[in-house]
Amino acid sequence: MNRFSELDVAAWREDGFIIVPEFFSAAELAPVLADYERLYGITGEGDGHAIDQKGPGDIGVFGDFREKQFKNVDTLPYGGSAELDLLSLHPALIAFSRSLLGVDNVHLYQSHTWAKYTGETDYDQDFHCDFSNHTLVVPSDDQALRTVDFIIYLTDVTDELGALHYVSRQNAAGILGDGRIGAFDPSKQTALKLVELSAASTAGTLVAHSIDTFHRGTNLTQDKGYRFTMTVGYKAAGNDMIAYHAWQQTGNNDWSRIMNSASPEQLCCLGIPEPGHAYWTPRTLKLTRARWPEMDMLPYFAAAGVVP
Repeated sequence: MNRFSELDVAAWREDGFIIVPEFFSAAELAPVLADYERLYGITGEGDGHAIDQKGPGDIGVFGDFREKQFKNVDTLPYGGSAELDLLSLHPALIAFSRSLLGVDNVHLYQSHTWAKYTGETDYDQDFHCDFSNHTLVVPSDDQALRTVDFIIYLTDVTDELGALHYVSRQNAAGILGDGRIGAFDPSKQTALKLVELSAASTAGTLVAHSIDTFHRGTNLTQDKGYRFTMTVGYKAAGNDMIAYHAWQQTGNNDWSRIMNSASPEQLCCLGIPEPGHAYWTPRTLKLTRARWPEMDMLPYFAAAGVVP
């Protein structure tokens, strides 16, 4: 099943944003959705009615209100099923990332859940780009040194349920100029809002955007509404300019569902050398098997010519 086309790749490189409905099937997402409902529930704090915490003339909220937007966010590995842990490492996402960046090998550098609820806070944001906390410089002119951020819709995401709004690369350049790194002037925020587009779509949709695409979160206004998504980031293997999550920092969490279920291709996206790599010696093979006794090490032993 081919879940994306060359037209999708070209559109993403041109506009910095694409929406691909039905990228994931309902059957694929069912166990993940069940995990979200168990981990977060379908009701948040508050009475389930929309609240407005913005100042006069503001597009987004600031301060403590802004921090509360990120209340229901967790980092890989999650406290759920293998399907939940492996969703951000889905083979179709790996293939799509390779095509978008035009490289042979990619690494997963970001994966987090996100649950939002009407009335828990005001989710409106001002227009921004994501690169400020992904790199210490700015996105490269070289496609291979850029990144792709995905948003997976586990539930329907309508405008009343906080759909992301964005501005195409061309429109942003027309308003802010080619040297844009932010929209700090309120008049520029207003101008961007006049040309914003909605990423509203159905469950199973995949949104792909660049980290220098101007976008903003919007408030949930549907009574007792909720919105479940997963954010996933990929970069070319070896691109040390880009970072977000360091998987080694979560090494004390339960990685067994991933280590025991992921394919060598998926594990390679976490920085684990593929079978046949010089890293795999009789000693490293033996010790890795001791650390992860249920991991399928046969491909690694076979490629190294070592008898298990």
